Amino acid sequence: MLQGLAQGEPLLSLGIRNARTAEIVRIAKTAGFGLVWIDLEHSSISIDCAVQIAASAADLGLEAWVRIPERDYGVVGRLLDGGATGIIAPRVETAEEAQSVVNAARFPPRGQRSQTALLPQAKYRRMSAAELMRCAELATTVHILIESAQGVRNAEAIAAIDGVDVLHVGMNDLSVDLGHVDHLRHADMFDACKRVIAAARSRGKLAVVGGSSDPALFVELLNAGAVPLVFAAIDTDVLAAGLTQRATDWGQRVRDWRNQTQGQIRSNEASR
Repeated sequence: MLQGLAQGEPLLSLGIRNARTAEIVRIAKTAGFGLVWIDLEHSSISIDCAVQIAASAADLGLEAWVRIPERDYGVVGRLLDGGATGIIAPRVETAEEAQSVVNAARFPPRGQRSQTALLPQAKYRRMSAAELMRCAELATTVHILIESAQGVRNAEAIAAIDGVDVLHVGMNDLSVDLGHVDHLRHADMFDACKRVIAAARSRGKLAVVGGSSDPALFVELLNAGAVPLVFAAIDTDVLAAGLTQRATDWGQRVRDWRNQTQGQIRSNEASR
């Protein structure tokens, strides 16, 4: 997956905040998505629901990344043991904070992840400890989400950490921190994105920029060196848009029927 992104192959992501069952993964697979992003930072999804969704994604060949609400050693390990293939740590501002995420997500010598016996990512096959660690390392990606000016300033030190795979820029929170709310095209914003991209590329890491629904801005950031991870949909947004469209369509149909019926009544009254 990382190699594909590095070579310019697009990866479509579906954010999950509302769904609580594995049905959402099957729908995403059929629709052509290659990644589900389970958002524990902005939802009430439990760890149990998250790992059920993640394990189903792994079975279907989709990546399953989880955005954690805090840098909790135990939570990260439980998510990875349950089937997640990526951990996204929000609002990381220093190399020390990034290292704490790596410590929780990576086995020694790069981290301090606790040993386990069986993993869904390895189809629950019994392996030696060394073999299981190698398998888990290949199945795990660590994502650092930079959402503040301090994070941008420390991007090079963060990218230098062994075990970090991807630097993400969260443009919405970053715009707030920089004082440019709703102005994602501000020069300061573009400069910050380019600094994170350059930091990642200098260390052989990938850079992703998210938070904007402007296709033209997305292309500009791709041209600046970001990889084509496309945040194509979030389940709550899709549901809200779909329900709004259904209500609009059926409301119009009923209004058309009512107007037609009233017109017929008036015509009948006129003919009498």
